Amino acid sequence: MAAGLPPRDRRADMSDAWKTALTVLQEAQPDIPPGAHVMTVVIEFPPGDPGTPPHRHPGPAFGYVIEGEMLFELEGESPRVVKAGEAFWEPGGDVIHYSDGNNRTDIPSKFTVTMMCVPGRPMLELVDPEELGQRRDRRWQAQA
Repeated sequence: MAAGLPPRDRRADMSDAWKTALTVLQEAQPDIPPGAHVMTVVIEFPPGDPGTPPHRHPGPAFGYVIEGEMLFELEGESPRVVKAGEAFWEPGGDVIHYSDGNNRTDIPSKFTVTMMCVPGRPMLELVDPEELGQRRDRRWQAQA
């Protein structure tokens, strides 16, 4: 910029692209625990990795697959594949998250999750085998 000249008005350079740049991937009405704080993490699993054992999050969690594919299963829902560029969410609380493993054996998977964390509780709690047995009727079953 030449000395002594006023800065150029950037509005003249604006386009209307911002009007169509936003794409909604998912929308939810989660119960946000009182006093919650937010944590965003990145999870990476090698090819074929089964992922985190059955677990739950005390608050809602929202995620986005960056690379690869995730096999995603929540209590009461059928397993589904979430691919790169797709979003997922879980309500948190008492719901068991059965699967977040890498659905592919040839490439790694990478996803990010933003969680509403409950004060005084870990952001992830593993579910013990005894509780899994007690709640097996809540897990989705394929119809014969």
